[in-house]
Amino acid sequence: MAAINFDFSNSEIPPGVNEPVKLRIIHVILISTAVVGKILEKIGICSQISFVRYMQGIKALGADQKLFIEDLWFEKVPYHSFSYFCCLLLCIRYRLAPEHKYPAAYEDCLHASIHFMKNAEHYGVDPAQISVCGDSAGGNLAAAVSQTLAGRADLPRLRAQILIYPILQALDFNLPSYKQNQAIPLLFQERAAFYVLQYLNGNSSNLEQVLEGSHIPIDIKLNYRKWVSEDYIPERFKVRGYKPHVLLDCSTEVYETVKRFCEPNLCPLLAEDAVVQQLPESFILTCEYDVLRDDGLLYKKRLEDNGVRVTWCHLEDGFHGIINSFNSEWMSFSSGKRGLDNIVNFLKSL
Repeated sequence: MAAINFDFSNSEIPPGVNEPVKLRIIHVILISTAVVGKILEKIGICSQISFVRYMQGIKALGADQKLFIEDLWFEKVPYHSFSYFCCLLLCIRYRLAPEHKYPAAYEDCLHASIHFMKNAEHYGVDPAQISVCGDSAGGNLAAAVSQTLAGRADLPRLRAQILIYPILQALDFNLPSYKQNQAIPLLFQERAAFYVLQYLNGNSSNLEQVLEGSHIPIDIKLNYRKWVSEDYIPERFKVRGYKPHVLLDCSTEVYETVKRFCEPNLCPLLAEDAVVQQLPESFILTCEYDVLRDDGLLYKKRLEDNGVRVTWCHLEDGFHGIINSFNSEWMSFSSGKRGLDNIVNFLKSL
């Protein structure tokens, strides 16, 4: 009952959201899982984060006799291998925050990618047909890895990058989508900022400053406004009551704790044009009712401005995390199925 009360008191689900009742049920389950985890932590059984990860990990894949699954290692980096006919999918089990701070996850994904690309033929894979993919935080890592690998003459060129509602910057949590969707499940504005801080240094003490935009000096923010600005968000995405945010300055002490937010390996939207120009063909999926929508829109513009071919899928009634529910029949969403179909069609077209 407490979880239900919290959901109705703190979240907002606009009429345009896909299947709102089902979304509320999922949100209540997630809240309940977090509460149970906190109770277990209090009585000394396990940490809250360990319990939440355990519950997320027990979602079984649908039975398919044609799907072959292995748990393997690239040197010190574990991964899941999924083989289905002529397709091979490798899911990197990178180290997680807050136990492992930036750049641990990025380094794991990069090292695993390089190892696979150098040994693609050993796995029966055409080196010219390797793509990277990730959703949410994984989308951040996929984008960062793609940028690092761009232009490397000692490796095959990536065929494509697939970014599913990625988080790509931490300079401005007051872009239109962050304000319009700040209380829409499954990712609140405050949670997005909290997770980024956890990834950066495992410390959320500067959460208030990050949310209000007083964590980056004005001169630095102005320097990056050529890439991170509401001015580049199409007007049709500002109709739900968005009001421009006033620029705030920050103290030296606060900036010192978060200055790595300006590193492209952490915030790929800030990469130089020379790097962006070398990126492979890209697929970007965004959702209207997602705080991360504008990160995807801004990156789409950057890629297109630099001559990179982009296939864009926008789910008008979608929300953050909608693709993840495709495998559970009672939790699946028709909009999420459409998004997944678009990803599959993109892969088939390569």
